[in-house]
Amino acid sequence: MEKTKYSLATRELKKHKKSLSNPRLKILEYLCYYRDHPTAEQMYVDLHKELPTLSKTTIYNTLHALAELGLVKILNFEENKARYDIITEEHGHFKCQTCGGIFDFQVEQKLIPKGELLGYKIMERNLYFKGICKKCL
Repeated sequence: MEKTKYSLATRELKKHKKSLSNPRLKILEYLCYYRDHPTAEQMYVDLHKELPTLSKTTIYNTLHALAELGLVKILNFEENKARYDIITEEHGHFKCQTCGGIFDFQVEQKLIPKGELLGYKIMERNLYFKGICKKCL
């Protein structure tokens, strides 16, 4: 598990006076442990076994709160399916079209657009590739 991210996130939640409820901590722990960019539905199915009273609403509300604090990145590169990433530092994503896996990769420099976007306010930047991973080739 990404203990550093977990510790940082719990400190930020406390700092912003957000409760450290058991469901919220379990969702955070899940994101730190399962680095495969899960969907809210995946989290619900997996966590509901351990927390039978957990609702999808709690998952969505927690993910929204974590994203608002900049602790989780929401990835919208699939139609009608948001994915969540605990690594918020700038990096790219590669999705295998065969196995469906999503893999992180580092980028050489900040993704800074050239002059065409001068005067625009950029709210989000993503670098996303699709192809076939080494395992599936």
